[in-house]
Amino acid sequence: MAKKDISHQKKFETRIDFTPMVDMNMLLITFFMLCTTMLKSQTMKIALPSNSNESQIEKNKNQAAESQAFTIILDGKEETKDGNVSSTSANSKFYYYEGKLDPAQAATQLIEAKGIGIKGTKDTNFLTAVLQKKNEKALKKIGEFKKEWEAHKYSNDDAQNDAIYQQKATAVLAELNASHETPIVMIKPTSRANYADVIALLDQMQINSIGTFQLETLSKDDTTALQAKGVKLPPPPAAK
Repeated sequence: MAKKDISHQKKFETRIDFTPMVDMNMLLITFFMLCTTMLKSQTMKIALPSNSNESQIEKNKNQAAESQAFTIILDGKEETKDGNVSSTSANSKFYYYEGKLDPAQAATQLIEAKGIGIKGTKDTNFLTAVLQKKNEKALKKIGEFKKEWEAHKYSNDDAQNDAIYQQKATAVLAELNASHETPIVMIKPTSRANYADVIALLDQMQINSIGTFQLETLSKDDTTALQAKGVKLPPPPAAK
């Protein structure tokens, strides 16, 4: 009797080749990188002095610094909760003075503000109202430019419209700064200051179109003025 041929089915292993998918992903990434508009930097453009008139700038530096100087001292009160020491915005204290601080008149020259305040407030007990008053000319001129910018009067192209607006605003700040009509703001946080309040003050510089500002440490005269106000600062941390 002849044997029947028994057919055996061959088994094949399933394998997916991902090589084409990798190529496709690279093409998609390249496409999106070329076609996507990157986020624009939201930093403020500050007009810097040129090197062409250094001697005149140096000659008027002290006079300008004294007449334009506006110093803000940010203090806080530390509290302990669950073993952690922190400073909250509710404990924040704001002080300011104009021009050069005279230690003999520190108690009257150093003024305590209620707080930072909101844009448009007229209450001069808040810092934002004082800054608006100090930078009134710049705010008025830049406000006119802003209306034209919002109406796209400079250009229908958004990028060009923004560029022209920034150029005009920078030119105004440079012109007023050269004539000593804009404030130079110095922000001096103490060791107890809240970080969120420092950021809020920096935001106020942009909101109120302050062209020149900087963060600094307290001077001896600042410490003396705070002591005259009854503010006891903690001793500086010991050097390691």
